[in-house]
Amino acid sequence: MAQPDNKKFFENLTGAGKAIAVLTSGGDAQGMNAAVRAVVRMGIYVGAKVYFIHEGYQGMVDGGDNIKEATWESVSSMLQVGGTVIGSARCKEFRTHEGRLKAAHNLVQRGITNLCVIGGDGSLTGANLFREEWSGLLAELVQQGLIEEDAVQRYSALHIVGMVGSIDNDFCGTDMTIGTDSALHRIIEVVDAIMTTAQSHQRTFVLEVMGRHCGYLALVSALACGADWVLIPEMPPEDGWEEKMCEKLSATRSRGSRLNIIIVAEGAIDRHGKAITSSTVKDLVVRHLGFDTRVTILGHVQRGGTPSAFDRILASRMGVEAVLALLETTANTAACVVSLCGNQAVRLPLMECVQMTQEVQKAMDEKKFEEAVRLRGRSFENNLRTYKLLAHRKPESELPQSNFNVAVLNVGAPAAGMNAAVRSAVRVGISEGHKMFAINDGFEGFYKGQIREIKWGDVGGWTGQGGSLLGTKRTLPAKHVDKIAEQMRKYNINALLVIGGFEAYLGIMELLAARGTYDELCVPMVMVPATVSNNVPGSDLSIGADTALNAITDTCDRIKQSASGTKRRVFIIETMGGYCGYLASVGGLAAGADAAYIYEEPFDIRDLQSNVEHLTEKMKTSIQRGLVLRNENSNENYTTDFIYQLYSEEGRGVFDCRKNVLGHMQQGGAPSPFDRNFGTKISAKAMQWISKKLKESYRQDEGRVFANTEDSACLLGMRRRALVFQPVVQLKEETDFVHRIPKEQWWLKLRPLMKILAKYKTSYDVSDSGQLEHVVCNRTKESDTSSAI
Repeated sequence: MAQPDNKKFFENLTGAGKAIAVLTSGGDAQGMNAAVRAVVRMGIYVGAKVYFIHEGYQGMVDGGDNIKEATWESVSSMLQVGGTVIGSARCKEFRTHEGRLKAAHNLVQRGITNLCVIGGDGSLTGANLFREEWSGLLAELVQQGLIEEDAVQRYSALHIVGMVGSIDNDFCGTDMTIGTDSALHRIIEVVDAIMTTAQSHQRTFVLEVMGRHCGYLALVSALACGADWVLIPEMPPEDGWEEKMCEKLSATRSRGSRLNIIIVAEGAIDRHGKAITSSTVKDLVVRHLGFDTRVTILGHVQRGGTPSAFDRILASRMGVEAVLALLETTANTAACVVSLCGNQAVRLPLMECVQMTQEVQKAMDEKKFEEAVRLRGRSFENNLRTYKLLAHRKPESELPQSNFNVAVLNVGAPAAGMNAAVRSAVRVGISEGHKMFAINDGFEGFYKGQIREIKWGDVGGWTGQGGSLLGTKRTLPAKHVDKIAEQMRKYNINALLVIGGFEAYLGIMELLAARGTYDELCVPMVMVPATVSNNVPGSDLSIGADTALNAITDTCDRIKQSASGTKRRVFIIETMGGYCGYLASVGGLAAGADAAYIYEEPFDIRDLQSNVEHLTEKMKTSIQRGLVLRNENSNENYTTDFIYQLYSEEGRGVFDCRKNVLGHMQQGGAPSPFDRNFGTKISAKAMQWISKKLKESYRQDEGRVFANTEDSACLLGMRRRALVFQPVVQLKEETDFVHRIPKEQWWLKLRPLMKILAKYKTSYDVSDSGQLEHVVCNRTKESDTSSAI
């Protein structure tokens, strides 16, 4: 999209004389506070007055102290808090004309004509009705003598922008709603804990998760933990499912598993509309199989706790986008929703999204279940298809016989989610009829012959394991290509799937360069990016980066809390990433940092001095704690120690300093739900590409696979809104090989947001030059989005 002229655009952004009110309505969701904080700070930044409306629509109807002007400081320390600090309530009175009349009066008294509503489809539908009635409500208020006639002219139009806050992810038009990722974190934490006790006693656990009308949480958590069975309202099981489920559970046990996990959405039904409850499922298992079975109903645990890094970033981006949308509205602009498509912020007509959401329920009521799944969107369809592929093993007689051997290996540093990717590749490969081989210890293990066949059951329980169970090393193949070719000949390997970071990228290129010498290397090769640094060209996201971000965010929360009640303190935190500043920048946005120093954005002593002065000023007036992140290779001279000493000296008398190097804790731990599912889905897609390429490159007359074109060695990456296969040769131009980073990095456009939210006087035209997009379009059915889980 062509970028608008910066200067002109910046003038359009002024909010002087405007009043914006923000409210949260309906059920609460983690991340709502981050959205409120972003709306308040962005609104104040552009010169608008910003108001809190406490207790949702009830507060708007009651008025009084429920509607208060917000200050910059009033949203400090709320980024990491779950729920909504401004309160949320369901309001029957707002559903009546009299209630909306009271609400209009309360807004006009304060000059508020811009509303930012954070809630579900019911809350947003109510806001749109309020907007449509606005002029009529003002006319009534004039008739009743409650407002002057000139007020009708001054406040003639009400502008509405919505953000969807719902843990169910049940709103059509957006890949992820605020709170969904955090709810998945709560579910997966419980599942991981339950699996250990279930294994000890050889038990079956039936877990009931939220989702009265939407099975997203159940489906994605089943995908993330490798559950044996899942029951969701959009796709009820076929008649006779009871016997099939029991057969599946029994087969899992017979292969040596000591536990079974069944996940049930609270709104699960059968094909005839009859409810399937967790207790029904338990009774069924006990009656048919006699397994020791327990039920766990997660309930409101899923709504609680601190928001995940993903939800904080999503909510912060949406909050800023909502303010921009409000400032650009005219009297004729329809109410819109700001949402996420891929990793892109988009604006969509509110009522189109609401209508599509209602169509899903209508399709379910009419028992058109395939239609309901389609209407949920491509991401939901893809999740369901992938779950079926990985959870239900076909009998040997039904598998296609491909006679191809496919090898999978991990290369580079370990990244959480690698094991989920390997499990997915192995099971999809077996489903496609291939014989799968696992290579231990990367390219080093490859040339040493550490290769073995890997079966369906060998990868059971791998999704929740951190690190790399195959073993991974940074060794590159160039010096051992002859031995690797020999091993490929020995095991008749027809295709390679390489899961790893920058070393995997370099390794594929080295193998590609050796194709002229060794025919054994003329096979399809595909790389799936997996590195906490997120520094692989050709992909906006890498497996493992989300888990690392959550580790950084959680640690920063604890570090900041350690200074609670003490004197003013600034923390200097060093993150990993090599020369890539992704973790420092995006982690800084998620943790509410005051500054983040990275290699991609050069800085000098004047910048450091300016940051110290800025923090000193803030410390004197409001905040008690400051947070500064530094990427490990941001500058060879301005080290973490140097910055710590500089801040300590310059802040003397105002604040003291502490430093912390996070180190390898960013690579450890169980993978986040995002990384489990991203790894699972991207790896499944890679294996399907391999199957297609094997068929295309098989030479019938020679009885072998021969692939030596550019497009037979690809990197599968997420680009904006789609998963894209890109020949590695073509990615050379996009790569800074010296610093091991892509030349263009999408997340740099988020840095101005962090600065604005930290009270820096950054002119927004600079932020716009970072290509913050303002797209008004509906999602295409073809967009294969996968940044959302």
